[in-house]
Amino acid sequence: MRFPTLLALFATWALSAAERPNIIVILADDQGIGDVSAYNPKGKIPTPHLDRLAAEGMRFTDGHTTSGVCTPSRYSLLTGRYHWRTRLQSGVLGGYSAPLIAKDRLTVAGFLKQQGYGTACFGKWHLGMSFALKAGGVADDKGVFDGAGAKVGQEVNYAADIKDGPLDHGFDQFYGISASLDMPPFVWIKDRRTTEIPSATKTWLRTGPAGPKFEAIDVLPGVIDQAIAYVTAQKQADSPKPFFLYLPLNAPHTPIVPTNEFKGSSGLNPYADFVRQVDADVGRLLAKLEQLGLRENTLIVFTADNGCSPAAKIDELQAKGHEPSYLYRGHKADIFEGGHRVPFIVRWPGKVKPGSVNPQLIGQIDFLATFADALGVPVPAGAGEDSVSFLPALLGREGPLRQSIVSQSINGSFAIRDGQWKLALCAGSGGWSNPKPGSKEEKGLPEFQLYDLAADPGEKTNLAAQHPERVTSMKAALQALVARGRSTPGPDLTNDVPVVLVKKTGNKKQQDK
Repeated sequence: MRFPTLLALFATWALSAAERPNIIVILADDQGIGDVSAYNPKGKIPTPHLDRLAAEGMRFTDGHTTSGVCTPSRYSLLTGRYHWRTRLQSGVLGGYSAPLIAKDRLTVAGFLKQQGYGTACFGKWHLGMSFALKAGGVADDKGVFDGAGAKVGQEVNYAADIKDGPLDHGFDQFYGISASLDMPPFVWIKDRRTTEIPSATKTWLRTGPAGPKFEAIDVLPGVIDQAIAYVTAQKQADSPKPFFLYLPLNAPHTPIVPTNEFKGSSGLNPYADFVRQVDADVGRLLAKLEQLGLRENTLIVFTADNGCSPAAKIDELQAKGHEPSYLYRGHKADIFEGGHRVPFIVRWPGKVKPGSVNPQLIGQIDFLATFADALGVPVPAGAGEDSVSFLPALLGREGPLRQSIVSQSINGSFAIRDGQWKLALCAGSGGWSNPKPGSKEEKGLPEFQLYDLAADPGEKTNLAAQHPERVTSMKAALQALVARGRSTPGPDLTNDVPVVLVKKTGNKKQQDK
């Protein structure tokens, strides 16, 4: 693996306090790479605002999450550390789950706050938070989203402060929901309190405690409204300082609830309508930045937490000529590229060349190192141990920054990249597409999968039998970075739990559909 000493190479880019950019990260929920028309020339969902963002910035074509599902991807994005170094070895958290981010773990928000930034998070958290119970103690649904999980919510003392949430992990402000929009509690949370007591019971795929005034259809526009109010306040502040705004959207994840303005607008189906609404709402924020004069000194990223979900009715979209994963195999939850190769657009006026397309391998896990590099400040020891700066790529430098990145499916199956090569340590998808874990289609397949993504981006031809030495060396490389507790230079660290590389497959129910 190659990790240049970037601070030495790009010290000339260290910025003064006045020059430090505002940073906005917009994270769509379950939006496939083919659901942004700048990536998918034959796509049927127009996304003019995201296309404009790409035309004014850089579009990465090999950008990745660390997982095919949302909680693990969000952990890695905010901490610069692989999620599988924690207790989360498969699946996702629920709305009442115990926090995943350790109290002493530095996040992107915490780091930028140390550098004098104002920090805010509006949207879907989904990394656990501590709700107090009426009888004392702390709630924990242990990742069960309905049934027993909903019953946990009935025992919560909603009048008490919520702890171990965004405000305890580097953010000054939070307004949003605890987890996915189809997971209770169905209620807005402002900083440490719900905005109303969830005294009602409502259903959005799952049933649970809900605020009487809370409606799922209001969440996406509400999140963008909060963002617009925030950037306006930052501009009007007496002593303005740079800000970091993290916008983990609830859309186009289920429940698929486009507003009346967008219902039927795509001519495809409700999911496509919801994608159009995401695009339009991003456009609202971009317009406000321009109106406020904040465009030129704002670094803005648009990406997604994983690929398109089958809940979008992918077969229906395909029948009408739209491929949510573009030319890649699989979708949300999978180890295949469609699970974790996502739209990844960066605009930074004056620094990033407009209309540029970059094929370098990067990940959301790299935000911490990249933002630190842009500020000319080193990442503190013991933090961001898997984060690699892609600032050189943003500035147009050629040459690979990453030789390797690790991905995981919903059932915990691993894959590792070595340049154009990808090794998956499972026989099938590891997720929801065929061949599913434990299925008859998976039985009899080779234990591992090796693909040359340069020649075979659709992962159609397994080359493991032809290149056994490569399989052995790539597996050994993965074992080494697991054992070291980090994948970047520095002293060895420890994982929170033992990490098993090869998972036993079965027919265990997989949630978060």
